[in-house]
Amino acid sequence: MSTPSILTAASSRFQARLFNLLAIASTLLSFGLFALGDLIAPAKMPFLPFAMALPPVMLWLAASIFVYAMIAHHPNERVRHFNKWAGYRYYTLVGFLTIFSNDLAALPGGWLSVLGIGVVALVPWAAWDVLKAGREAWTDMEIEK
Repeated sequence: MSTPSILTAASSRFQARLFNLLAIASTLLSFGLFALGDLIAPAKMPFLPFAMALPPVMLWLAASIFVYAMIAHHPNERVRHFNKWAGYRYYTLVGFLTIFSNDLAALPGGWLSVLGIGVVALVPWAAWDVLKAGREAWTDMEIEK
């Protein structure tokens, strides 16, 4: 016979926000590092902004798969809903920028504009989801172990 366990409302709220919060953090960190690298890079080191900006994106892209999979089987359906849409949003943006970033870099502003498009496309929408998850009426759940 299994024993019931309590899944707290605070835990569910945190899990619903987790993917979005980490996606926002990695995107803003990458944009900031690229901008910093663009400011300090001498003419002979044009790769420096990329060398500074890509690790946060690459690390979060790898880690996001584990975070997404972890939350995808959460017992609370609303948590799974927030996670699903956060994943759709992030992976669509990364795929779009992977395909079109070289062409978008021809825009005024170059590669900084490409990352700017990513920030503008992801951060407000993900932040709105974080706020929406915070306003949700979460309740404790009893689950069987």
